[in-house]
Amino acid sequence: MTAPPHVVVIGAGTLGLCTALNLVEQGARVTVLEAQSIASGSSGRSVGVVGSQFTDPFEIMLRVHSFRRFRQWEGEGLRFNHIGYLRLARTQAQMGLFAKSVEMQAEAGLSSRLIRADQLSELVPHINPDGLEGGLFGPDNGFLDPHEMCNFLAGLVRAKGGEIRQYRKLLGVARQPGGYRLETSGDPIDCDVVVNAGGAWAPRVAELFDQRLHIWPERHEAVVIHLDEPLGYTMPMVMDLVNGEGSGLNFRHEKPTELIAEIHKVNSAAPEDPDNYNDQCEEQSKVDLAELLLERVPDLPGARLGRGWAGLYPVTADHRPLVGPIDASEPTLITAAGAGGYGIQLAPVIGQIAADWVLHGAPVSVPGAASLAPSAERNRPGH
Repeated sequence: MTAPPHVVVIGAGTLGLCTALNLVEQGARVTVLEAQSIASGSSGRSVGVVGSQFTDPFEIMLRVHSFRRFRQWEGEGLRFNHIGYLRLARTQAQMGLFAKSVEMQAEAGLSSRLIRADQLSELVPHINPDGLEGGLFGPDNGFLDPHEMCNFLAGLVRAKGGEIRQYRKLLGVARQPGGYRLETSGDPIDCDVVVNAGGAWAPRVAELFDQRLHIWPERHEAVVIHLDEPLGYTMPMVMDLVNGEGSGLNFRHEKPTELIAEIHKVNSAAPEDPDNYNDQCEEQSKVDLAELLLERVPDLPGARLGRGWAGLYPVTADHRPLVGPIDASEPTLITAAGAGGYGIQLAPVIGQIAADWVLHGAPVSVPGAASLAPSAERNRPGH
């Protein structure tokens, strides 16, 4: 009988912790290495939205797997705010895509429906429907607190025998027979398999293994919107972006007198340095956001912008995550990174796929997931 592998997962964000949980549940010995604290990277700066309102069947299928886990964790105490998710359409062509999405989601067991432009105010009484054809609404979608999610996952990992070492930076790597010796800011660690779930830092982790990982850390900003009085209804997540088309404006309920908005369009000619970037919202961004909000929700009661912050989307060339080995001849080094703004909602299924690669050498539990492997065609420059 062979001993279970010792797997080191690098990164204690949502992708790393979901990978660790899937591994410990299947009997692996797991150590999570985190250079800072749990959820200290991109995960903790996310607005935490979980939605399935997509037009691509593979993207919907991935979220079916994720939602299965979210429902399980919700039953175990994870707080999930089911406020609904409304994706806006500006053209009849987009409404056509949305109609197909409703069919695909229904086949997959997910709930969604089309909303005509003249019905939008039934969901969002303050919305200005000018320039819109309608929308796609998923009532069961919503948001969660990313810090809460990460600490919840960490608790499950520990309860099942996994270990999480915070403030342990990976400094160097030595390959040895049957595995690796990892030099850290603490004691060295010997292991059989490594999963690189370093988020915006994943390319640097890959360099320590003499691999090249093409992930672009892209800066995105979020702002709190304060209201003078409660709206009288719960604002769903509202998103003005369909397959890259739209303003990128999105906003959602946070508290009775608070919304959170995110600005999707950023002007960045170079990748950000994850150790040294401006993590505050720039004033021009607030001006741009205010203009978009005035256009789409002009009469919010006493709306004013509050604190803002910035986080990093780890973006790949084709805007899909990289899950699997970069080098097929080294199946003990797995990448799970590059979810680019969808890390929270895809983390459960990415963790499942990464664990498949570790334990089975292929993604056996998710159909078509081999297409997410970081092949030479996919692991290339661009964003």
